[in-house]
Amino acid sequence: MAQKLSIIMPAYNEERTIHMILDRIEAVKMVQGIEKEIIITNDCSKDDTKGAIKRYMESHSHLDIKYFEHEVNQGKGAALHTGIRHATGDYLIIQDADLEYDPQEYNILLQPILDGFADVVYGSRFIGGKPHRILFFWHSIGNRWLTSLSNAFTNLNLTDMETCYKLFKRETIQSLELKEKRFGFEPEVTAKMSRIPDIRIYEVGISYYGRSYEEGKKIGWKDGFRAIYCIIKYNLFK
Repeated sequence: MAQKLSIIMPAYNEERTIHMILDRIEAVKMVQGIEKEIIITNDCSKDDTKGAIKRYMESHSHLDIKYFEHEVNQGKGAALHTGIRHATGDYLIIQDADLEYDPQEYNILLQPILDGFADVVYGSRFIGGKPHRILFFWHSIGNRWLTSLSNAFTNLNLTDMETCYKLFKRETIQSLELKEKRFGFEPEVTAKMSRIPDIRIYEVGISYYGRSYEEGKKIGWKDGFRAIYCIIKYNLFK
């Protein structure tokens, strides 16, 4: 039986772009004949994200797409929890519904696991020679500072803790009790993953096609303070 990759996609007000990211996921030719399972959680979008997804599913019935929705907005982390809970693949990757990350790089993230070296692979925007859109100086400084703070507690040497692209063996991520409902997901999952005995965590370089706030970027300075809180909470108070 072919192995399967579960692609977990939280969606909030992505009516304009979600069909494009789904097209890109469909176009990916997976190594070793690995199949794709797409799990979308609509986090109570205010636009017609639901309609866009439903229309796409109707016109692409050959794709394995599972759709869930929240009746009230709970946050990206909560949408990820819903998707992770319903995943059935051998492997699981997180995919934002915008166009900042390139699904053609799934195979790059999978390779260390398929080669038997890794249990978890982070896609770093700060290593390798892939394209990176130039945007916000203070965002990059904040990201590196948060990664360094997280590393100080976890004793890992990650370069991009806040990356969207995290690929896990499904049973590994489903074994964690995750609580953060918003952007605290990244430091929480990193802290809890680092404490799994003998866990093997790798990084690979990925590209990054970032959005401006005018183009729909949602994370802000308040999320940075929440990340600091989560780094301390989930590392010191286990």
